[in-house]
Amino acid sequence: MISRELAAAYENADYVVFAEPELVLKIGEPSARLDALLQSEHSSTAAFVTAANPRSEKKSAAENAAALAVLDQLIAAAGYPWRAGEGREPDGNWREPSRLVMGIYRENAEALGRLFGQNAIVFVEKGAAPELLVLA
Repeated sequence: MISRELAAAYENADYVVFAEPELVLKIGEPSARLDALLQSEHSSTAAFVTAANPRSEKKSAAENAAALAVLDQLIAAAGYPWRAGEGREPDGNWREPSRLVMGIYRENAEALGRLFGQNAIVFVEKGAAPELLVLA
């Protein structure tokens, strides 16, 4: 289990998809722009995942970059469309490189998060609000 403080940090984080302008996803808040992006990719689901800082234990930039490269390879091998992004605190103090993986099923998204030692991922179904899925 994760602490209440950590769960609250995940709940309040900004999940940012790099676009013009940035697409900021918030837990519990539906996004018409995200729905339009999913529609353009012929997808009804997506997951916001990272490979950085497993179990919320800070890793070096090099370690996080190497893990992200593996994540990118797995996403590409599976054929999922994706967009680059980052998870961050609203004040910008904490940032983690992340990916919005479109068309991935919930179970596969959870497995991907667990593979990279993540405490949680964000999952969304078109027309619904992003939800935090605690994995730990």
